Amino acid sequence: MPLLLLISVFVIATCGLIYELIAGTLASYLLGDSITQFSTIIGSYLFAMGIGSWLSRYIHRNLLSAFIQVEILVGAVGGSSAALLFLLFEHVSSFRIVLYAIVMVIGVLVGIEIPLLLRILEGKLAFRDLVSKIFTFDYIGALFASLLFPLVLVPHLGLVRSGFLFGIMNTLVALGLLYALREKQLMRLHTGSAILTLIALITGFAYSDQLVSIAEGSEFPDKIIYAKSTPYQRIIITKSPRDLRLFLNGNLQFSSQDEYRYHEALVHPAMAAFHQPRHILIFGGGDGLAVREILKYPSVETITMVDLDPAMTKLFSSNEMLRSENKNSLLSPKLTIINEDAFNWLHEQKSGKTYDVVFIDLPDPGNYSIGKLYSLSFYKLLHTILAPESMVVVQSTSPLIARKSFWCVSNTMTAAGFLTFPYHIYVPSFGEWGFVLASEQPLTLAHDYPQGLRYITPETAEEMFHFPNDMSHVDTQIQKLDDQVLVRYFDEEWAPYLSY
Repeated sequence: MPLLLLISVFVIATCGLIYELIAGTLASYLLGDSITQFSTIIGSYLFAMGIGSWLSRYIHRNLLSAFIQVEILVGAVGGSSAALLFLLFEHVSSFRIVLYAIVMVIGVLVGIEIPLLLRILEGKLAFRDLVSKIFTFDYIGALFASLLFPLVLVPHLGLVRSGFLFGIMNTLVALGLLYALREKQLMRLHTGSAILTLIALITGFAYSDQLVSIAEGSEFPDKIIYAKSTPYQRIIITKSPRDLRLFLNGNLQFSSQDEYRYHEALVHPAMAAFHQPRHILIFGGGDGLAVREILKYPSVETITMVDLDPAMTKLFSSNEMLRSENKNSLLSPKLTIINEDAFNWLHEQKSGKTYDVVFIDLPDPGNYSIGKLYSLSFYKLLHTILAPESMVVVQSTSPLIARKSFWCVSNTMTAAGFLTFPYHIYVPSFGEWGFVLASEQPLTLAHDYPQGLRYITPETAEEMFHFPNDMSHVDTQIQKLDDQVLVRYFDEEWAPYLSY
C-alpha cells in the first residue's frame, strides 16, 4: 500500500500542475496579457492550496475514504474545468469571477491531498523517509507535467481534451486504490460515483472537439472552418458567404473584405519610396498577405520572414482557400521563412546582411511577450541590419481608440534614433488604424505605385500622413524591456471595448 500511495502522489502532482497550467493558458488566450494571467492564476492556486492544507486538519476519521473522495472531486472539477470555462466565456458577465472560483476550488482540493497522504502513511514509514518520499514524488510529478504540457498536450491534444485526460487519471487513482484495497465499505461508498465520474470524463474527452466548437460558435458568429491551439496561440478561421476572417487568441487579424486596405497601407508607402528595393525583412506576417504586396515589386530579390509560429506559415502555405487569398506568396522562391522568436533572431544576427525595408507586422502589444518587440531595445537592434536609406514600418494599433499606445510606438522609435513618419488608414473591420514609418534619413513620399492597387494612390498615400486633432501627437513614456508602459497603455485604452 505505501508504494501505491507514493505512485498516487506522482499522478496527483502531475494532474494538479496540469490544471494550473491549463487555467493560466486559457486565461491568457481569452483575456490576454499572459504574464498577468499566469501570475494571478498561480498565486490564487497556491493560496487555495494553502487553504486546502489548513482545512485538512478538520478531517479526523476515515482518512483513506476522504482521500478517495477528494480524488474523485478533483477529477470531476479539474478535468471539466477547461471545457466549462470555454463554454461560459461568452455567457457570463463576470468571467474572471467564474475563472478564479474554479481555480480556487481545484486548488483547495489539491491542497487537501498531500496532508491527507502524509497522515495516511504516518506510522508506515519513518517520518524522515515519509516526508522525503512524498515530496520527491510530488516534485518529479511537477517536472513531468511542466515538460509534458508545452511539448505534447497543447500542440497535440489541446486544452479541453488535456483537462479531461488528467481528470480521468485522477479518477483512476481513486478506482485503483479501491480495487487494490478491496475494502467493502469503501467500495460501496465510492465505486458508483467514481465510475460515473469516469464515464462523464471519457465522454467529454471523446467529444472535446464538439464542445470547443459549441463554445467558439457562440463567440464567433460565422462558421468556424479551422481551429487549432499551438504552443503560442489559438488560431481560428471563420467563413461566411462573403467573408473569410482570421482570429488569433480571439482577436481579429484580418477580414478578406477589406484586408487589402491594411496591407496596401502597410507595404506600399515604404516600398515605393525606396528606389529599387531588393532585400526585404518581415517580422510576423505569417498569413502571407504582406508578402503578396511586396512581390508586386520586380526589383525584390529576397524576402526573409521571421514568424514565431510554424503552424501559421504552414497553414497559409498549404490550404488552398488561404493560398488564394495570399496569391501563393508563401510558396515564392524569393521567400525564406524562419520560425523563431523575432527578438532572439535579431539579437543573434552577426552576418552583416542588411535589408532595404523592414516590416514589423506583429499582433498588438497586449502582453509583455509581444511588448518586447515594441521596445527601445528592439528598435535599437534594428539599426544593425539596415542598409543606407532603409525604412522600417511598424503596425501600431488604433490612433483613435488607443491614442497613447499609438504615439508611444512612435515616440519609442524616435528615442531609438529614427526619424518617424506616423500615418493612419480607415479599415472597416478595425476602424482607424495606425502605422509608423521610420528611417535614418529624411523621407520623400513616392508618386508611382504598382498597377492594380485597390486603395493606395499618390493622393490617398499623402492623406494618410495627416492627423486630425483627436488623433494628433501626445507625449508618452518610452517602452522599455524592464518597464513595458506600452502594454499598460494598450490594456487601459482597449479595456472599455472588450467584454469578459
